[in-house]
Amino acid sequence: MKETDIIIVGAGPTGLFAVFEAGLLKLKCHLIDTLPQPGGQLAELYPKKPIFDIPGYPSVGAGELIDNLMEQIKQFQPEFTLSETAETIDKNEDGTFVVTTNKGTKIKGKAVAIAGGLGTFEPRKPELNNLAEYEEKGLEYFVRNPEQYAGKRVVIAGGGDSALDWSIYLANIAKSVTLVHRRNEFRGALDSVEKVKVLKDAGKINLMTPCEVVEIKGNGKVESLVLEKEGIQQEIETDYFIPLFGLTPKLGPIANWGLEIEKNAIKVNNALDYQTNIEGIYAIGDINTYPGKLKLILCGFHEATLMCQSIYNRLNPGKKYVLKYTTVAGVDGFDGSRKEAEKAVVKSIE
Repeated sequence: MKETDIIIVGAGPTGLFAVFEAGLLKLKCHLIDTLPQPGGQLAELYPKKPIFDIPGYPSVGAGELIDNLMEQIKQFQPEFTLSETAETIDKNEDGTFVVTTNKGTKIKGKAVAIAGGLGTFEPRKPELNNLAEYEEKGLEYFVRNPEQYAGKRVVIAGGGDSALDWSIYLANIAKSVTLVHRRNEFRGALDSVEKVKVLKDAGKINLMTPCEVVEIKGNGKVESLVLEKEGIQQEIETDYFIPLFGLTPKLGPIANWGLEIEKNAIKVNNALDYQTNIEGIYAIGDINTYPGKLKLILCGFHEATLMCQSIYNRLNPGKKYVLKYTTVAGVDGFDGSRKEAEKAVVKSIE
C-alpha cells in the first residue's frame, strides 16, 4: 500500500496547485484521477481554449496553464494514480484514511483533499433524432483540437460562455462560423457578447437568434442542418455541428462517502479551512459549495492554500507555524519554524 501525507482526489488545476502549497510545508501528495493525464477538464475538454482570469496572464491556454502547474510542482515529486477512479474511503482509528480505486489500488494518507472539479460529467445533448449516428462524425460536444476546424464550415449552438468563446476563436480559422441560440439574450460574459456582435457586423460570424437546430442530415457524417427560426425552416450545409449546452455533473462514488451534499456539491466550512463534515476530509475547487461560492480557478487556488495550512496545523499540533513569503524564504525554506523564518528575514535584510 502506498502512503503519503495528503491524498488528492482530482488532478485538475486546483488539485495540482494544492501540491505546490503542500510542498512548501514539506507535505507529500498523491493524486488520483479518472482521466489518463493530469489537467482535469482543461486538458481533456479544451486544452487550446484561452483563459483570461488567471492573475499575471492576460491570456493563457488551458493546456499551457496545466503544463506550467506541472512544472511548478515537479520539485515536490508528487505521485499519480491515473486512469483510476477513487471508489471508497475508509477512516482508520488513528485518523488516517485509505482510499481504494476501482482497480483495487490502495493509498493511505493523513488527510484527503477532494478536488474533483465537476466530478464525473457528460455533455447535455440536444433532443434530436439519430444523435449517436453522427457523434464523432461531424457532431462534437467539445472542442479539443481547434485546428481540425481550419477552413471548415462550423455551426455552434448554445448561449453560454463556451459557445461564445469558441465562436470568437474559430471565426479566425474556420471557413465559416454560424452561432445558433434559441433566445436573443446570451448567458455568457458581456464582453464576449460584444465581441460576437462585432464579428457578426464584420461578416465573420453568422448569428442566428432566436433559432434552433431541429434536424441533422448526412450520409454517414454531418452534411447539413435544418434550422428553425420563428416557425420558418431552412437547411444549411456544414462540416461540423458543435452543440455546447453545458455539462451534467455527477459526484460519482464520492456521493457515497458520507459527506454532506447540497445540489450535487460538497458542503464545506469556508469560514476556516474548507473542511467537510468529516474531520480530515476537505473539498476544494468547483466540487465544493458554501455561501458566496464562485466556480473560478483562482478561487480554487485560494481554497487550496488555506486547506494546506489547516492540514499542516492538524498534523503538527502544538508546532508554531509562521507564514513566510516565497520572496523571502524561497521554496526550500518552508518548514513551519519561527527560527528559520527569522533567519531568512535577517538574511534578506543583509
